[in-house]
Amino acid sequence: MKLYHMALSGHAHRARLFLSLVGAGHAIVEVDLAAGAHRTPDFLRLNPFGQVPVLVDGDVVVPDSNAILVYVAKALGRTDWLPEDAAGAARVQRWLSVAAGPIAFGPAAARLITVFGAAFDAAEVIARAHLILGRIEAELDGRSWIAADHPTVADVALYSYIAAAPEGNVDLAPYGAVRAWLARIEALPGFVPFPETPAGLRAA
Repeated sequence: MKLYHMALSGHAHRARLFLSLVGAGHAIVEVDLAAGAHRTPDFLRLNPFGQVPVLVDGDVVVPDSNAILVYVAKALGRTDWLPEDAAGAARVQRWLSVAAGPIAFGPAAARLITVFGAAFDAAEVIARAHLILGRIEAELDGRSWIAADHPTVADVALYSYIAAAPEGNVDLAPYGAVRAWLARIEALPGFVPFPETPAGLRAA
């Protein structure tokens, strides 16, 4: 497998983290977004949206981080990470949708302002971040993992941008259950950390 990746992208980290957690051998191809490598004809043939990550597995090309999580789990038969039963699969899908929606438009967007200079309304996206973090905090009350009694791709999908939320000036201090959940993910065999930047609440 080959993963087209950019180190500071939480979407790319999501894919890299899961590949490592399941021990899937892969090569990393760094895509220089600042130099426009994602807009070259070769890259656009892999993903016409011009976004990382993209997974290439032989003749199969899988753009989109959540699609990569599903593909890898299915390809490796990892039903522990992606349940086959209808209810279990639905619980996971619910949180993949949260990762693509409220997480992307909350903590991820807040971090885009401080790390990449995105022109979002900081107060608005930080408020969105706290709204979804409060809901996840409530969901984790009395449980260790977000969608099952063990880690699933749902936890992986949510991890990166929540872990990096302080870089977008989103304080995780009020969310004890969330912070404990982050620590549980970080203790998993094969965990790969998301590189930190000195931005937001992590600024020196």
